[in-house]
Amino acid sequence: MGPMAQAQLLVAEPVVQDVNATVAEAGANSSFDAYLGEVAGRARAQGISQRAIDQVLGGLTVNQRVISLDRDNLRSTSPNSTGFSPLAPYLRTHNSQARIDGGRAAMRRLGGLAAEVEQTYGVPEAIVIAIWGHETAYGAVKGSFDLPRSLASLAWEGRRRELFEPELIATMRMVDQGVPRASLVGSYAGAFGNPQFLPSVYLRLAVDGDRDGDKDIWNSDVDTLHSVANYFRDAGWRPGQPWGVRAYVPNSLDRDAVVNQVTSPVCPRVHGRHSQWKTVREWRALGVQPMGPLGDDVMASLFEPDGPAAPGYLLTQNYRVILEYNCSNYYAMSVGLLADEISR
Repeated sequence: MGPMAQAQLLVAEPVVQDVNATVAEAGANSSFDAYLGEVAGRARAQGISQRAIDQVLGGLTVNQRVISLDRDNLRSTSPNSTGFSPLAPYLRTHNSQARIDGGRAAMRRLGGLAAEVEQTYGVPEAIVIAIWGHETAYGAVKGSFDLPRSLASLAWEGRRRELFEPELIATMRMVDQGVPRASLVGSYAGAFGNPQFLPSVYLRLAVDGDRDGDKDIWNSDVDTLHSVANYFRDAGWRPGQPWGVRAYVPNSLDRDAVVNQVTSPVCPRVHGRHSQWKTVREWRALGVQPMGPLGDDVMASLFEPDGPAAPGYLLTQNYRVILEYNCSNYYAMSVGLLADEISR
């Protein structure tokens, strides 16, 4: 409902509310404009052209909806016996039959290309396609927010300025490198294209897979698959190893004896749910049996996302690579399991 429609419905006091809202908005925009001036100065100091600065920052206003979405992005669900939200409902939502079928269809359609990408980067084609499926439903849902406006609003708001301001400056560098301003559209938090890269990731890892002079992760399947695989190779994917396998875990296992005592410097709450690292041979000696191919000398960590009575998994280093893409056990488990389903 626009301002004119509101004015027709309300009488005297709302006029004061409209004035107050206008004053507040003017104050916010004044502060916002001043902040953008500071960002422009920092961008110039980093060698970004005035043309790119003007194209990216010109005419921006605060997007309060983006700020609200960022503040509300944590959803609470009932924890299970582990103290965390259960994995099964997440999998039902994110690994739906439609998403599995979509991944299998993509594998058939992109068969030769996906196999070539796996051979080039050492990353299984099903993992690359599963990431694509999770991020944008195989390109169907890429976001419609103006990236510079979103990033500028989130940086100005201040809670995570150290994340969003560099990404805003990175969008200017993208424009300097030839990316059209009109292409800068994506999620409310600044990710875009088929793989939902942030601008800094695009600059560092996007690949012109079809060699047409354009790293087009918005429209090109070739560039998308090459870019996702390049991200995984850069993050340390180990060819020939699965991300993990389902494991039989006996009730007799002393779980306290295998608790991880090391605090990860990154996403400690996520990594803290995994056990100590042991060779598969050592896990077998404790009665933990992998239910899929996994070499005896492979280092693995035990993860029981929904507690001892639920499915357990032996995770490899490649699982940690998936966490590099999105540091969430729910995300990484669903990507790995979706890839397994796509491959069947």
